[in-house]
Amino acid sequence: MQDGPAGPALRIIAGLTIVAWGLQMLFWPLEYAALVAGFVPARFVMDVPALDIIPRFLTPLSATLVHGGFLHLLMNLLTFWYCGKLVEHVLGSGRLVTLYVVGAYGSAGLQYLVGSDQPMIGASGAISAVVGAYAMLFSTSEAKSWGPFSAESMRALWLLAGWVGVQWLIGIASAGSGYSVAIAAHIGGFIAGLVLAKPLLYRASS
Repeated sequence: MQDGPAGPALRIIAGLTIVAWGLQMLFWPLEYAALVAGFVPARFVMDVPALDIIPRFLTPLSATLVHGGFLHLLMNLLTFWYCGKLVEHVLGSGRLVTLYVVGAYGSAGLQYLVGSDQPMIGASGAISAVVGAYAMLFSTSEAKSWGPFSAESMRALWLLAGWVGVQWLIGIASAGSGYSVAIAAHIGGFIAGLVLAKPLLYRASS
């Protein structure tokens, strides 16, 4: 595992996220930014013209640029920097971007499917895809095949089970805090990372 300098995709995405958060803090109240740029499931079942400043199909991406506060931003970027640096080194810059974008849409998709009515903001869903790929690429845990499931599939299932457990604990810890955690979004992004890690690796090495 090589620990070198951060790649260009990581630096650009992190830089854009920081700049967007700074502009948000200066010019837009969080509630307004969350409704306009966040992923709002209700926009996909009804027309809300007042929110159509950003096309609804782009809001899974624009939501990654909106954060609830400095700690929210910091935790996301620290996770992204640690996992993304190694993932970009192995997969390449373009594939890290692919992973991030698919993770953003995967997280929004699962958030929508569970019937959430809360606006989703933050990059944690997209970053969860990077974490999922990191876990799949660098995990040293061994798994045995079981029935129709290959050893690699079982390892992915064990990693997913661990991630779901972590998210469940986060949900318990945040209950009553007044801060809503998009648990489904984190799981959706992580699944995208697990699924894409090896195909992207094969394409990177071919």
